[in-house]
Amino acid sequence: MIDVTVETFEAEVIAASMTTPVLVDFWAPWCGPCKTLGPLLEKMEEAYGGRFKLVKIDSDQEQQLAAAFGIRSIPTCVMLKNGQPVDGFMGAVPEGKLREFLDKHVPGENEVLAEAEVQEAEALLESGDLETAQSKLLEALEANPENDDARFDLVKLLISMGQLDTAGTVLQPCLSQIPLKMRFEALKQWLDALNFVTTDPMGQWPLEKFDELIAANKRDFDARFAKARVLLASDDWTGAMDELLEIIMRDKKWNDEAPRKTMVGLLELLTPVIPKGGADHTGKSAGGIELMGKSAVQEDPQAAMVSSYRRKLSMMLN
Repeated sequence: MIDVTVETFEAEVIAASMTTPVLVDFWAPWCGPCKTLGPLLEKMEEAYGGRFKLVKIDSDQEQQLAAAFGIRSIPTCVMLKNGQPVDGFMGAVPEGKLREFLDKHVPGENEVLAEAEVQEAEALLESGDLETAQSKLLEALEANPENDDARFDLVKLLISMGQLDTAGTVLQPCLSQIPLKMRFEALKQWLDALNFVTTDPMGQWPLEKFDELIAANKRDFDARFAKARVLLASDDWTGAMDELLEIIMRDKKWNDEAPRKTMVGLLELLTPVIPKGGADHTGKSAGGIELMGKSAVQEDPQAAMVSSYRRKLSMMLN
């Protein structure tokens, strides 16, 4: 448990909630029910073993924060995740109700274990230790099969290591999700392209052969689409997207919109990942409080490239 002020709110609540649920307890020294709820909250924080963070805000001393959250009576508790309020309750609830509330939002022990494995795997990937990273991601999925981050990272790693069959097996459970999440659709498109290159005779053609066919008939979409897949397999992402755009420009609906779906998938894969806890802050808290001056954010080259191709795709589709 930690007491929070407007000066420490950004670090102790907003930033912290990017990785761990944060329960904010608005209280005051004169409040009778607060004296009942406070010790119970501290007991639960200890019982849940760090799976959520408890912070307390004196609503009398920190009226700006209380006003930002629309606090009208105390005690009031607000749960934040990823920098945003997601739920809350008022009054000194009994322990059973409090546990019920926490269990809705606080990850289970297996989820925490899996997340720790994912974080360790990400560090291993950064260092280039791919085999150990693969083992950690497998352990994460065993601990929590619902951990989409672990599954996504593992499939992406398996594809990059050329283990296409295994990647397809690990990816398969996600393809039946409704709606299908964009990042798993992206992996499917990438995997389909690589399987084409390894199993279809056209996948072994030199680029010059595709270019001859396209020069003879600019609407030879089979040749263009195959060329895009070959370029993708050789990590020429922009070259692949240029060919896909050529098809989309001439026929948006060709082959059940396969070029559009493939390009959307590539853009999803190429979009730089925002580090956990490193969200794009505007200088305001989740409650809209001005906590710091806005800082200029310089877009990195890959993000700029992705933005450029998103605009090109949008223009072709409109």
